[in-house]
Amino acid sequence: MQKRALCALVSLALCATLAGPTFAAESGVEFVVNGTALETKVASEVVDGNTYVSYWPIVKALYPSATATWVNSQAEVTAPGLSLRIKPGAKYIEANGRYLYVPDGVKSDANNILVPVRTLCKALGAVVSWDGTNSDILITSGSGPITSGEQTYQADVVYWLSRIINAESGNQSLEGKIAVGNVVLNRVASSKFPNTVYEVIFQRNQFTPARNGSIYRTPNAESVIAAKLCLEGVNTAGNALYFVNPVTAPGSWASRNRPYVATIGAHAFFA
Repeated sequence: MQKRALCALVSLALCATLAGPTFAAESGVEFVVNGTALETKVASEVVDGNTYVSYWPIVKALYPSATATWVNSQAEVTAPGLSLRIKPGAKYIEANGRYLYVPDGVKSDANNILVPVRTLCKALGAVVSWDGTNSDILITSGSGPITSGEQTYQADVVYWLSRIINAESGNQSLEGKIAVGNVVLNRVASSKFPNTVYEVIFQRNQFTPARNGSIYRTPNAESVIAAKLCLEGVNTAGNALYFVNPVTAPGSWASRNRPYVATIGAHAFFA
């Protein structure tokens, strides 16, 4: 019953957004796109210091020919050079095959789907600034939408990074998956370890999945997304170089010899 109610709410939100309603703007804040103040008020709210905005008025102002549909419980936007997917509750948006992190999740209410304005504008290839004198958020077009995932991600890196993430943390949260990927990339960047993702994963006596063959299993969808988020620079594990499951490996070498960083899900991380 609750799921049906949520689906109905989100569907209503998209339909209302596409119809171009008058939004209730955050008090005193206006949006100026390419020097012109938007006539339609843009719904907005601040979450942990990030300004969330209703995505559609911004998209439409920057890409007048854009269209949006509701498919598989998400908004799908198309415009010249742009394919954008925004799903309420997701901790990322997808733009041209790239994944942009939304740590507090995509928001929705009775009338709007909201995302952080800087994340949205990165996807749209726009620049955001703040005019404190007039309490305006200024948005300026760039040369076009964000470059594609095919241009950005190395296929072999995604292949192996997503597989180690899946093998080590396929049943963990997105943050836990990202953290495992962070450890691998931190090792690549460290002079103490090999210089490529493949070499780090297959370094002798380092990762169990490389020894037992589970590294070769097809990764689940979220593990692939986590790998791409890591490659976008998302980091939930800081400078960690090691992780262990303290339940299955109590008193591990890392826990006894390396500085503790954090515990995320089933894994403890160490620098």
